[in-house]
Amino acid sequence: MIMCVSVILAQGVRKKHHVVRHALPDTSFVVAYMDSLLTYKVRLDSSSDSKISNLLSPVANADAFRMFSPVVYYGSAPSTIIRGASERDSYTVEMLDKAMVGVYLNRPYLVKYSEQELKQAGALHEEIKKPIRHRVEYAEPEKKIIHESPDIPLDIVVNKPNFWTFGGDYYLQFLQNYVSGNWYKGGESNYSMVASATLQANYNNKQKVKFENKLELKLGFQTSRSDSLHNFKTSEDLIRYTGKLGLQAAKNWYYTLQLVAYTQFTKGYKSNDPMVYSDILSPLNLNLSLGMSYTVSAFHDKLKGSLQMAPLALNFRYVGHKELATRYGLDEGKRTKYDFGSECTVDLQCQMSELIKWKTRLYGFTSYKRAEIEWENTISFQFNKYISSNIFIYPRFDDAASNKDSSHGYFQLKEYASIGFAYSF
Repeated sequence: MIMCVSVILAQGVRKKHHVVRHALPDTSFVVAYMDSLLTYKVRLDSSSDSKISNLLSPVANADAFRMFSPVVYYGSAPSTIIRGASERDSYTVEMLDKAMVGVYLNRPYLVKYSEQELKQAGALHEEIKKPIRHRVEYAEPEKKIIHESPDIPLDIVVNKPNFWTFGGDYYLQFLQNYVSGNWYKGGESNYSMVASATLQANYNNKQKVKFENKLELKLGFQTSRSDSLHNFKTSEDLIRYTGKLGLQAAKNWYYTLQLVAYTQFTKGYKSNDPMVYSDILSPLNLNLSLGMSYTVSAFHDKLKGSLQMAPLALNFRYVGHKELATRYGLDEGKRTKYDFGSECTVDLQCQMSELIKWKTRLYGFTSYKRAEIEWENTISFQFNKYISSNIFIYPRFDDAASNKDSSHGYFQLKEYASIGFAYSF
């Protein structure tokens, strides 16, 4: 019905325009449109709360939106004019419907869309059915800062740098050899034990001064069935201290004052011989030397140690038992002897692999009348953290000794192999 009315009105307007071709344009719809805008403005500017709430209602806002959007044919606008305004329709809605009908009748070409097309397109947004709940995270309360009174005395601790380093190693090893009485090659059963401890305390201020201290203790015993006089004899006996004070001259060179002192723990015997060949402080050797030393560090610290060369050296020897004086190069009946000369010491440690380590010490002294050379070599096989095996080789030369051998002369040799417990720190 509404659509039919709209078509009839539109045809009537067209016929009128066809008859009166030269009539002035009809501006009544423009006036109505402007009146609608003015009415809407007056309503918005009104101080009445009820009127404002009516204009700002969702229905009024929706109807007013038609005046500012692209022209759409709304079927409700002609219906309102035909049937008349109802009680639910406000005056503003009635005026807006009249303005829209005026546009439909006088300017139909301005209509872009229909109400049916808008319904098919759907709404611009969907209503959110579920309420939006925001997750609120609470911040931890700020900790109160307690400001101490400046009058409270404070204990200030200043730690001085420690230039001392300590280290060492120990081992206790055994050797057992059993030979039956009818063994075709002969021989005899024996047992042996050797214990060793090396302690180090070194000072280095990383500038000029270096002070190294090393104490070596070694004691070993062995048994022999052929010895009817002694239940056991010493196989290894050593107390040796090495102190070195250095003043740096270059990168690895130091002016060095070195002291080496060594003796033994107990008496030394030979098989089936009651004579004492050595004892504590018999002899006691002191060597004080002045020269230069070179710090060795090569192959990524696998080879390290020192080389000492001293053109000025004092060698002092003391023998507590006078009867042993001549045996150690002293005049008969004397207890002491002084020698001046030169000294050289090479002390190196080489980590050949994770399991094999080689320690060597080469010591030489000469008074230009006699010479004394010692070369100690220890090869250690570390099976695990606590179990190791050692091979010790010790050649020596001393032309001041009276015990010259018809076969070896002044050369002496000592060696042993052992296995047992070992620990380093």
